[in-house]
Amino acid sequence: MTLATRRLGPFDVAPIGLGCMNLSHAYGVPPAPEEAAGVLLRALELGVTHFDTAALYGFGANEELVGRVLAPHRHRFTLASKCGMTGVDGRRVIDGRPATLKATCEAALRRLRTDVIDLYYLHRWDKAVPIEESVGALADLVREGKIRAIGLSEVSASTLRRAHAVHPIAALQTEYSLWTRNPEIAVLEACRELDVAFVAFSPLARGFLPGTLRDVSGFDAKDIRRAMPRFAPANYAANLQRLEPLRAVAEEAGCTLAQLALAWLLHRGDHILPIPGTTSVAHLEENLGAAAVTLTPAQRARLEAAIHQGNVAGARYNGATQTEIDTEEFSA
Repeated sequence: MTLATRRLGPFDVAPIGLGCMNLSHAYGVPPAPEEAAGVLLRALELGVTHFDTAALYGFGANEELVGRVLAPHRHRFTLASKCGMTGVDGRRVIDGRPATLKATCEAALRRLRTDVIDLYYLHRWDKAVPIEESVGALADLVREGKIRAIGLSEVSASTLRRAHAVHPIAALQTEYSLWTRNPEIAVLEACRELDVAFVAFSPLARGFLPGTLRDVSGFDAKDIRRAMPRFAPANYAANLQRLEPLRAVAEEAGCTLAQLALAWLLHRGDHILPIPGTTSVAHLEENLGAAAVTLTPAQRARLEAAIHQGNVAGARYNGATQTEIDTEEFSA
C-alpha cells in the first residue's frame, strides 16, 4: 500500500478524504465551532485533499462551516458537496427538480464562499423526477462554470448508466464497509467499467468497526442510528461478536481496528476512496494512518469471511428510509 493519490473524476486526491457530516449533523449534539474548525484544519495540515459536505448536513450549517474555515485554503483541496436532499422548514426533503437543484447550488456557493464546487452530487435520486432531468440540470451547472464535475449518491448500476449517458459521472457515493457490502453486487464493477470513482461513505460503519462503541442505549435523541436496525440493542450485541476475529488480523497487521477497516477498502480497488468522518483530531490522525497499512490476500479473505451480509444482524436502513434509495439489495 502506498500513499499515492487516487483519481476522483478529473482530480487527484489523497486516498482517504474527510466526510464532514459529523461536524454538524446526524450523531447528536455536534462539536463546538472551534473544535470542528480544528478538525478541518488538522486534516488539511495532514494532507487531506478531499473534503465532502452537503446542503443537508445541519441544514446548511456544515457548508457554512467548511466555507468559513477552509475558504482561505481553497486552492489546496478538492471540494465536494451535494444537492437534491435539503432541510425545508425543519424537515428533510428530497427534491430533484432542475430548478430546485440550481437554487440549492447557488445557496451552496454562498455558504462555501467559493465560485465553483469541484464535485457536486445528486444526494438522492428523486424518483418522481427522471434521473436524466436531474443530471441534465447538473450538466447545465457544469456549462455555467458553477460546478466542475457531477456525482451521484445511493444509486444502482442501472441508474448510473442512465445518468452517464446524459453527462459523464465523475463519482458515485454509497455506504461501503466490511458490514455493508451492497456495492459488490453491481455498482463497484459498473464504476470500474465507466471510469467512475467510487466514494465510500460510512467506511467505519457509523462507529461500529473501530470496536469502541459498545453500548448503544445512550444515543442522543437526534442520533440517526436510533432508527437503524443494526444498532437496535439485540442486533448490535450480536454484531459485536463479529469483531472478535478482526482483532487478531489487526494485531498481525500492526494497526487498529479502524485502520484495518479502511485499509481493507483501499485494497478493494484503486478507484475506491473512503471518506471517514470524525469529530476527534485523534481519530482523524488514526484514520489517515490506514493508508500505510498493508494487508495480505489471506488476511483480507479472513476479514471478509468474518463479517459480511450473511451474518450481520439487522438491515442497513429501516423500511421508510429504504424506499428513498436506489442501491441494489442482497436477496433475503
